[in-house]
Amino acid sequence: MSKPGAYRSQINTPLGPLIITGSSHAIESVGWHFDGAPATGTTTHSCPVIDDCARQLQAYFEGRLTVFDVPVAPAGTAYQQSVWQRLMEISFGQTLSYGQLAQRLQPPTGPRAIGSAVGRNPISLILPCHRIVGSRGDLTGFAGGLHRKKWLLTHEGSILC
Repeated sequence: MSKPGAYRSQINTPLGPLIITGSSHAIESVGWHFDGAPATGTTTHSCPVIDDCARQLQAYFEGRLTVFDVPVAPAGTAYQQSVWQRLMEISFGQTLSYGQLAQRLQPPTGPRAIGSAVGRNPISLILPCHRIVGSRGDLTGFAGGLHRKKWLLTHEGSILC
């Protein structure tokens, strides 16, 4: 069994480099490369799970994939895990408000608690936190930046206010 985060790959996307990390069993994080340091190459200590995730992400950006099919193992609390599981139920091209997502949990919780859990999502795109919007459909927080969120929702054909 590999250590958590033992494998890593970097892919280039229309929105900048994405870093994928995980074990030989599951994806643990997908996030934007922000630090301004030059990219260190596209692959470091990769494995089949990471390679498959990279292929699926490229297909998503090329408009050939709408549903991801890779094993995920995000680290978080039981509450965060329940929120992230609900994120995976939001279909390509659809959005939900924080309040709507809160109502889907059992028992329902408040939008602020949802916002906190969504904001800690370690697996961007695959756990589609970009599909969560404000109560009036407005763009609100996204770790990748609102310009990326807008691009992703437009790419998916979501109607934005």
